[in-house]
Amino acid sequence: MTATDLASVIRSRAGTDPVRIGLILGSGLGHLAEAVDGVAIPYTDLPGFPHAGVSGHNPNLVIGDLEGVRVAVLGGRSHYYEHGKPDAMRLPLEVLKDLGAEALIATNAAGSMVPEMKTGSIMCLTDHINFSGLNPLIGEPTDARFVPMMDAYDPDLRAALLAAAKATKTEMHQGIYAWYSGPSFETPAEIRAIRMLGADAVGMSTVPEVILSRFLGLRCAAISTITNMAAGMSDEKISHSHTKEMAPLGAAKLETVLRRFLSEF
Repeated sequence: MTATDLASVIRSRAGTDPVRIGLILGSGLGHLAEAVDGVAIPYTDLPGFPHAGVSGHNPNLVIGDLEGVRVAVLGGRSHYYEHGKPDAMRLPLEVLKDLGAEALIATNAAGSMVPEMKTGSIMCLTDHINFSGLNPLIGEPTDARFVPMMDAYDPDLRAALLAAAKATKTEMHQGIYAWYSGPSFETPAEIRAIRMLGADAVGMSTVPEVILSRFLGLRCAAISTITNMAAGMSDEKISHSHTKEMAPLGAAKLETVLRRFLSEF
């Protein structure tokens, strides 16, 4: 099914009012979808949407109201490391665009490379480094593939998120996120290299979605929840179980900021 076909199916179940903003939830953050007053549609009902390939994700599309804004929440994402396809989220993002979304807020779980940005912190992305070298637009036949990535993380959206954090007295760091392909975690040597390149946090998602969203004309912002210090930065035992266990520490801060942001959107 095409994105237009899927959008028609979704409207038949969730109503025809246009969505204003899309949200992608990272590992351990799926509970935020439960805050939406609306309709949950399992990905399995939407051909081409990713299946539950990663524990800690909630594979439903939730359409409804949150803080007075009509949102579309993707309770899980597909990662490059699951299948080797960096463009795996293209169809869901095309559907968001067809549903009327003008912007995307992506969230993720990440490892910190800044000693002061501890586990449980949140970080608003100012930019990214594509450390993987992969790109979801490889194979796109049109000249639209040459997407400018200056201000990929929209300055106005970032300013609004920072204002929301300040208004709610929530500490939110700012920094550069590096995309590592996964699924293995980074080595201490890789972390030293990424830090030298200028990144503040590292994770296995978000960058391909932002590239695709900019290709589709969506404004973007993103927030990381810090679930661990990166390899070699502490004596934490890094694992996916640890990620899921630590995600709720930052999730409450993230929800506070997002709610205030949406109330002013």
